[in-house]
Amino acid sequence: MKRWCYFGSVATSVLWFRNLDNRSDLNGNNRNLHYDNRMRGIAQVRTYLIMKYHNNIYGKIVSYNNLFSAYESARKHKTKKEYIIEFEKNLNENIISLRTELLFHLYRPRPLKTFILRDPKTRKISKSDFRDRVIHHAICNVIEPIFDKTFIYDSCANRKGKGNLFALKRFDKFKRKVSRNGAISKNKFNDNNFIKGYCLKADIKHYFQEVNHNILINIINKKINDEKVIWLIKRILKNISIGGEAEKGMPLGNLTSQFFANVYLNEIDYFIKHQLKAIYYIRYVDDFVILHSSEKQLKIWKEKIDNFLKVNLKLELHPDKTKIIPLSKGIDFVGFRNFYYFRLLRKRNVKNMKLKIRKYKNNEITKTKIFEIYQGWKAYSEWANSSKIRKEILREINH
Repeated sequence: MKRWCYFGSVATSVLWFRNLDNRSDLNGNNRNLHYDNRMRGIAQVRTYLIMKYHNNIYGKIVSYNNLFSAYESARKHKTKKEYIIEFEKNLNENIISLRTELLFHLYRPRPLKTFILRDPKTRKISKSDFRDRVIHHAICNVIEPIFDKTFIYDSCANRKGKGNLFALKRFDKFKRKVSRNGAISKNKFNDNNFIKGYCLKADIKHYFQEVNHNILINIINKKINDEKVIWLIKRILKNISIGGEAEKGMPLGNLTSQFFANVYLNEIDYFIKHQLKAIYYIRYVDDFVILHSSEKQLKIWKEKIDNFLKVNLKLELHPDKTKIIPLSKGIDFVGFRNFYYFRLLRKRNVKNMKLKIRKYKNNEITKTKIFEIYQGWKAYSEWANSSKIRKEILREINH
């Protein structure tokens, strides 16, 4: 059956079947969508089917007002840093200088400063010079809204109104759907936590080191038809110091890297949602989960996803970290071990907090600093069933 849908002045011919809600579930909801969510999904179908190019946007990126706004964003929570104070001594001149470099294609990013962060696992972080961070914010100010409209609803990282807590809430909703509100599986232990359902817990191997620049540029070109913007993005991508090849890799720590990560993996999001038609799918950066009642189905999807990543994005699933796990065993996702009836902190999270307490006891951290760290940890740990461990940690600090 063929229907015509009118969006403004645009008429789109779409071949729709009766199970449209499942096939075009761009926002990640299931077949029991409310009317407003269906209409939002339908609106996104237009974006998916009608390719809209954005050209002549370089002028918006390099405008004085946008650069000043980008400077204000880049300095948030860092106003006492020496490099911020230095930049602000000649603020107007520095912004005009950046704008001039961009207008005449003279802009060259400064070398990255690289350091090792062990919190809790070892990561190599590359930090851009402040003036380059202003450029990153200027780019994202203009092009992020363009791409964000095309992202699926359950892409949760580095997006306004999303994040860890949003991902946890979606996981809770999906586990109830898949397990039929906690239906108990037959088990010899008669344990109420042995609920039905499985989860494909996946991790992309060495994601930020393996992002292919040419593929990323081709994806961006699908929406951005402005050679000057592409030139600027290439300048930023080439400024890497992560030990990788010149044609691949993005440094952890750049705002643009976080944004481009969503752009790049939006391809796998669409494949999983529209080709595989997986309903209960959530992605947080390079970690994602798919929940389903059938372990066999998840095994089939796992192979297809790995093949898609290798062929289309030059990536692969991590062989050790990608597993199909019964929901009853608890799923490690966005920093917590998620069971049906409760949620626990990761052991390494608690271990890391205790390590900082030992540093405080050894006078490596001030009392003010340890309580600042504790308040942040406490706010995070309250998302789990952790009242006992929170009291224990506080006693250790005060002891």
